[in-house]
Amino acid sequence: MATSLGVNPNTVAAAYRTLRERGVIETDGRRGSRVRAKPATTGRDFIRVEVPEGVRDASTGNPDTALLPPLAPAFAWAAAQGDREPVLYGHAPVEPGLAALAGADLGADGVPAAPMAVASGSLDAIERVLAAHLRPGDVVAVEDPGWGSLLDLVPALGLRTLPVGLDDEGPLPQDVRRALEAGARALIVTDRAQNPTGAAVSAPRARALRAVLGEHPHTLLVEDDHGHGIVDQPLHPLAGVTRHWAFVRSAAKAYGPDLRFAVLTGDDVTLDRVSGRQRLGPGWVSRITQRAVLRLWTDGAVDPRAVALAYGSRRDALIAALAARGVRAHGRSGMNVWVPVPDETGAVARLLQAGWAVAPGARFRIESPPGIRITVSTLAQDEIDALADAVADAVRVGGVRGCV
Repeated sequence: MATSLGVNPNTVAAAYRTLRERGVIETDGRRGSRVRAKPATTGRDFIRVEVPEGVRDASTGNPDTALLPPLAPAFAWAAAQGDREPVLYGHAPVEPGLAALAGADLGADGVPAAPMAVASGSLDAIERVLAAHLRPGDVVAVEDPGWGSLLDLVPALGLRTLPVGLDDEGPLPQDVRRALEAGARALIVTDRAQNPTGAAVSAPRARALRAVLGEHPHTLLVEDDHGHGIVDQPLHPLAGVTRHWAFVRSAAKAYGPDLRFAVLTGDDVTLDRVSGRQRLGPGWVSRITQRAVLRLWTDGAVDPRAVALAYGSRRDALIAALAARGVRAHGRSGMNVWVPVPDETGAVARLLQAGWAVAPGARFRIESPPGIRITVSTLAQDEIDALADAVADAVRVGGVRGCV
C-alpha cells in the first residue's frame, strides 16, 4: 500500500494502528486485517427493534421498576453526611463502611480478600481492568452469545475478541481451553444472570473452569456478577486461580441503572493500576453515591429473595409455556430468556406483527447460532400464554416449530 500510494511505510502502519485503536478494523497477525461490519464505537444499539405504539416491549433488558427501591431517602441521608463531613481532594476514594460491607459480602460468597475500588458501573470497571493489563491487538476470550456492550467495548479498546461457547452452566471448559491455547490473554465470565442466556456458573462447572485456568496462570480473569441481588443461584467464583484477576459486582439490576455504581476487587497489581489510572481521570466515584448505596444495602432496601422469586417465576413460566408448545428456551437465572430460532430476522418481524417486541440475537452474537432475547422483568402472568403462542408461531418453519 505504501508503494501504491507513494508514502512512507510508517505512515501506512500508523494509519492501520489508528483504525485498529478506533475499532474500525480488526487485525489477526499474518492473516491480515478486515474491516468491521460497524465501527466498535458505533455500538450494537443500531441492531434494535423500533417499538410501534401498542406493541408490548420485551426487548429492553431493563429491571422491573416496581421492584427498584426509592433512592431519595438514601441520597438525602448521604448528602447530610456530606454536609457534616465534606469529601475533599486527598480523601480516600472508597467509603470505608462501604468497603467493609462489600468485602464481607464478597468474602461470604467465596471471593478472596483483596483491595477494593469503586467504578461507574460494571462496564466502566471491566474497561479499566482490561486497559490496566492489555495492549491493542491482544485477544480477549468472551462468551458467545454475550453482553452486546462488552462485545463492542473489547474492539473499541483495540483488542480482539475470541468467542467461547456456553450452556446453562456457564462457559464451556473445552472452549475456554481452546481460546487460551490460541493465545487469549484475558477471559471474561458472567457468574450469574448471563446476558442474554440466563446462564449461571454451577459448582461442577466452576471446578472445571478453575482447572483449565490453573493450566494458564498468567490469564487475566475478569468476573461480572451484575446479577447479585436479583438471582436465587449461589455464586461459584473463579477469582484467585490466576495471577491477575478482578471481580465486579454492580448495583444496576437490583437498585437501578442510574446509580452507575459497581464495586471492584482483585489482585494487588490490578487494583493498584486501576486505582492509579482512575486518580488521573475522574479521581473517584462520588462519595455521596457511595454512601447512598451503603445506606440502601444496610437498610435492606431490596429483598433479594423476593426479587429473585418475582423474576424467576416469570422466567420459569415462560420457559414452561414455550416447552409445552415445542419450543426450547434458556433462562437459568436473571430476567432474560434466550430462544434459539432458525430465522432470527423473520422471528423478530413476525413477533412485531403479533404485538410483541423482542431483542434480535445479532446484538449478542459473534459466531453462535441465531436467537432472540425476551426480557421477562415486567411480564404479567396472564401475558405468558399469549407471548408463548406468538413465539411458537414466529419460529415455525415449514409447519415445524423451530427447536434447537
